[in-house]
Amino acid sequence: MLIRLFLAFMALMFLAFGAWSLADPLGMTSQLDVTVSGPNAAFEMRGIFGGVSLGMAAMTAAGALRPAAFQRPALFVLLVYMGGYTLARMTSLIIGDSPTFSGWFFAGFEVLSFIVTIFALRASERRTP
Repeated sequence: MLIRLFLAFMALMFLAFGAWSLADPLGMTSQLDVTVSGPNAAFEMRGIFGGVSLGMAAMTAAGALRPAAFQRPALFVLLVYMGGYTLARMTSLIIGDSPTFSGWFFAGFEVLSFIVTIFALRASERRTP
């Protein structure tokens, strides 16, 4: 039950962020202290932040709502997704980037989500015959 609640929470987070990114991609990036410009800025932000986040919302929601069929696949995709963010954030810090508060907030959320997903995936393995 806790795994389903975790996946539902993640689905809501991805849904909110994805919808915000589709509705106001340049406003979203400015709130995160990210400056984007050029003729494809909104187009790319909608695709990268909006579309991918909404895709993750669908996958994590499927894992929460239909656990027999989608819980482990949703956890695995979430593990890879958040693991990629965690690796990229660590690389960024090693290189010497200095994030603002919003950068640290998102990085903390991503790392915590990655760690919780590891535990959830292990717990789901014990339940699988």
